[in-house]
Amino acid sequence: MMDKWKLSPDKLRKVGNPESWGFKTTEELHPARGLIGQERAIESISFGLNVPGRGYNIFVTGYPGSGRTSYALRRLRERAGEIPAPDDWVYVYNFDEPGQPLAMKLAAGHGRQLCSALDELINELKVTISKAFEKSQYEDAKAQYVREFQEKAGAIMDELKAWSAEKGFSLKRTPQGFVNIPMVETKDEEGKPVVREIQQEEFEALSDEKQKEWQAISEEVSQKTLLALRQIRDMEKELKEAISKLEAEICRAAIAPWLADIREKYVSNENLAKWFDRLAEDIIENFGTFVTSVRDESADVDFSRYSANLFVSNDPKGGAPVIWETNPTYYNLAGKVEYESRQGYLYTDFRRIVAGAIHRANGGFLVLDAEKVLMNFMSWEAIKRVMRTGEVAIENLGEQYGAIPVSSLRPTPIATNLKVVMVGTPWMYELLQHYDPEFGKIFRIRASFDVDMPRNRATERQMASFIADVIREEKMLPFDAEAVSEVVEWTSRAADDQDLMSIETGKIRELVMESHAWAMTKGSATVDRSHVQKAIDHKKYRSGLYQEKLTRAFATGVIRVDTKGEAVGQINGLSVIDLTDYRFGHPSRITANVYMGQEGVVNIEREVKMTGPIHNKGLMILSSFLGRKYAQHMPLTLSARITFEQNYGGIEGDSASSTELYCLLSALSGLPLKQGIAVTGSVDQFGNVQPIGGVNEKIEGFYEYCKIGGLAGGQGVMIPKRNVRHLMLNHEVIEAVKNGKFSIWAVSTIDEGIELLTGVKAGREKRDGTFSADSVHCLVRSRLKKLMEDSAKLRRALSGNENKDFEEES
Repeated sequence: MMDKWKLSPDKLRKVGNPESWGFKTTEELHPARGLIGQERAIESISFGLNVPGRGYNIFVTGYPGSGRTSYALRRLRERAGEIPAPDDWVYVYNFDEPGQPLAMKLAAGHGRQLCSALDELINELKVTISKAFEKSQYEDAKAQYVREFQEKAGAIMDELKAWSAEKGFSLKRTPQGFVNIPMVETKDEEGKPVVREIQQEEFEALSDEKQKEWQAISEEVSQKTLLALRQIRDMEKELKEAISKLEAEICRAAIAPWLADIREKYVSNENLAKWFDRLAEDIIENFGTFVTSVRDESADVDFSRYSANLFVSNDPKGGAPVIWETNPTYYNLAGKVEYESRQGYLYTDFRRIVAGAIHRANGGFLVLDAEKVLMNFMSWEAIKRVMRTGEVAIENLGEQYGAIPVSSLRPTPIATNLKVVMVGTPWMYELLQHYDPEFGKIFRIRASFDVDMPRNRATERQMASFIADVIREEKMLPFDAEAVSEVVEWTSRAADDQDLMSIETGKIRELVMESHAWAMTKGSATVDRSHVQKAIDHKKYRSGLYQEKLTRAFATGVIRVDTKGEAVGQINGLSVIDLTDYRFGHPSRITANVYMGQEGVVNIEREVKMTGPIHNKGLMILSSFLGRKYAQHMPLTLSARITFEQNYGGIEGDSASSTELYCLLSALSGLPLKQGIAVTGSVDQFGNVQPIGGVNEKIEGFYEYCKIGGLAGGQGVMIPKRNVRHLMLNHEVIEAVKNGKFSIWAVSTIDEGIELLTGVKAGREKRDGTFSADSVHCLVRSRLKKLMEDSAKLRRALSGNENKDFEEES
């Protein structure tokens, strides 16, 4: 009976034929063409690169190790080589608004030239301007202006003094200004007439009328004096203007040839031409600093305002930039203004404006990791704002989110034209689609990287070429045909499917490199199958400490799992323990008890909240199966308890639902189950056994337990028939199957499984709802009927006793 569901060894692993490769080592293979198995992603990325419109940025979805980032970078660099290099950007001093530095756009490679040219210009102008003002022509002209001023001012003052004298007053200069004093005519000792200043007591001795007369004249003189002084001040102002005009003419004439040279290089740049005009005016206004810097070497003169900050520089022959920002903080993306501490104060200027990744990628491509972007404060908002507005502005987050707004530079924004390529998992893509309404407008191209591809002769050949490429890139030992076949088989195992191959290139590279290392350790000239198997086994060994401890607990009797004999209401279920980088199968002893009651089927783990929703769903399906199978003509009246023995953690998944059902049927029928057969598979309401995950790990896990307890020949694992295609068992298990020490059975229904486990026919249902005699279902139905009848009798008896007690009390 058991043989009809037993699988032959050739069904347990899809083995490659090394002789069919047509090569002895990978040295004979041609390079692979592009990324294997990712046609959808390749076409999507190519299409996204060809669409110029705004919003057609690319979101590359895939899991780490699928080659998503490396291929995206490689493809972008190829595309960037076909695009002309974008413009350079420099920031210069804003002479009108110093707090708002000006952004200037120049052709690729010209930004660095401008910075050098400005530095050379200032150095030359220092000497040129200083020499221009050392010439006698300047000194003579300046002296002439001063002499003319002095002559005119002297004439005005002489005229004022003469007029004041006629009025009988004398003008006298004091620290407080000019004062006018009345003069009186008297005679000296010799009797000669003299004019002298009147004394205070003499003035007070005058009559009131005379005092008022002199005061009126004094007021007139004062007004005349003020007019004269105002005229002199106007003349002094004209003198300064004349000297300034002279100095400006001399300075302009001196700097004109130098400015003409630099203007000529950038004559087509209108914005830069305007800045050169403003630069010239500022140099003329501050020519003294140039003279001072030459004449006094110790003078601290700052000429930084005349330089330029090379913000973004591109190689004219390098094509468009491809920037991969691995630390996408807000400032690393959008740029920043740096500060310098000077004697306890923070200082900055336009030279400390630093470009972000968006600036450096402008005109090209920016590659970002979605998860890292979302982990950094304001980074995602910065990207969206740039994509929405088409420009990037450098802002200080402290102004917006600090307790006290801090004034800072506000550089003029820079127009952007770039394509953003963001790399993330499918789950991250779905989250952004769901929670950010702007996401779909910004990233309109999705490039999905798959984790596997079909396995056939053509794709196997592609995989072999890819392995050869890895070997060439890393300069490793060549692989022979058997080693390549082993790697290909491993990719099917990683994909959990005989007809698929994993294309997680990172893991494949890892296996190839470790196989090479083991071959080098053995001193081999080529890598053969044994080296690949050693690499696979040793990785399991490195990660298998927890599995080893569980196995040791079984070997010492701490964990009880029966791998021989028979038992009623007990069965070995299989689960997978996933440690992220390693997973393995672990058997669990499942037991069931059935007794009189009306609680139905109860999972003990569920009652104590140790199960997840999927497992609970499987248990409810189990109850539904019982109702459909046995309760069409009578109600179900039972209480059953099912549990995973020695389970102290959570349980999730429905892969044990068929196993629990077998255990329950055994408890109801009284038929013992073979303990040497472990079971996995979910069940639907109609008794069909459905496929599950981790079938290879589960089989190999139970095999290890059986090997410890001793392989008796009747042991094995029963799996769903639809899982046969997923079998890629290791060589040890297959060898045990070949030698008849271990077996794998595949069943499609609960009826087939219960027959295999009990050796008793499941039984067919008759029209009256009964089953064939001595079948499993017949025994189960009989037990359920007896439980129902016994329960009814008990209820009647209890009801009769209650009535009797009531009558006695009455």
